[in-house]
Amino acid sequence: RNDSIASLFDPQVAQQKAVKLDTFFQKLHKNFGFNGTVLVAQYGKIIYKKAFGYSNYFSKAPLNTHTHFQLASVSKQFTAVAIMQLKEKGLLNYDDPVYKHIPGFPYDSVITIRSLLTHRSGLPNYAYCLDKYYNKKIPLTNQKVVELFIKYKPGIDYRPNAKFAYNNTNYLLLAYIVEKLSGENFRQYVKENIFTPAEMNESFVYDPLHPEQLKNAAIGYLPRRGAPAVAGFDHLDGVTGDKGIYSTVEDMHHWDMALNQEKLIRLSTLEEAFTPQHREPKVLPKNYGFGWRLTQLENGEWLTYHTGWWHGFKNYYLHNSKDNSAIIILGNMAGHSLSKVNVVQSILYPDKASIFMKGEPLPQEFTSGGN
Repeated sequence: RNDSIASLFDPQVAQQKAVKLDTFFQKLHKNFGFNGTVLVAQYGKIIYKKAFGYSNYFSKAPLNTHTHFQLASVSKQFTAVAIMQLKEKGLLNYDDPVYKHIPGFPYDSVITIRSLLTHRSGLPNYAYCLDKYYNKKIPLTNQKVVELFIKYKPGIDYRPNAKFAYNNTNYLLLAYIVEKLSGENFRQYVKENIFTPAEMNESFVYDPLHPEQLKNAAIGYLPRRGAPAVAGFDHLDGVTGDKGIYSTVEDMHHWDMALNQEKLIRLSTLEEAFTPQHREPKVLPKNYGFGWRLTQLENGEWLTYHTGWWHGFKNYYLHNSKDNSAIIILGNMAGHSLSKVNVVQSILYPDKASIFMKGEPLPQEFTSGGN
């Protein structure tokens, strides 16, 4: 399958697209403040990659395609794949109640692993509902959050499985379930079972107790008049599953290829993750699978992608398994430049340009704030 897709690659067409992509990103950098790295691939081959701007704005250290960026919510798909791996091993089912794998979890069987994967649990956001119970001067952990949920049982936001509501609590709990079933720390599990087989040798799950991990990482910035402000770390950076992975555009391309080549999970397993899970009263054009956002185009096709926004980092990753193509954009200046990602989509797929340019597929959480 992958060989037949690779045979569609035309170097001349790829070069034409690369010229257009470079023209676009040069303008995005100069006129709209884009600061980050880019990699675009089609038919399994890289057609464009480049870095724009600074890793450190004040020392003027330049970015390169091996610079680490905090993936923010793009991390969620790694958590979802970890759960899918455990499903393939027969260690869980998506419709298992969460309490089956988290002893003492104080909510009934209606909240399942599927509820967490698809953001339909109704659980409140841990960053707000428990903030009066923990010390913000020390990094929060998944274990601590679970203990507080069990102890205080904060009220749910809506009837579980009644609707979609994007919520980081869901993926924190999934990471904790990975730890319980694998017997490994989540950071170690991801390294051994995802990063290593995918050949993502530059990637890691951040640990606040090991700040030396960030020696080659970009600093996240918030745009301000005069000079950008460093986006500081806080107690939430100790939590994994919902965010926390640092990676590079080079490694994200390895991730994309590993998914296409079944190095991590079977394509049949992945296909379910790309299936719209929200169907009331009908399949919604803005949707979610397992760790991936889904947007339906006018022609009926689905975009499979995710965004991320955390501590000044803003990212976009489009995965198209149909033609082994990807758009990977990692930014460390939290401006509005990525609102123009539909131009990149149009360059990669010129036959669909009129569809892409009509609307903006990015979700509200990404354009208005959040992770």
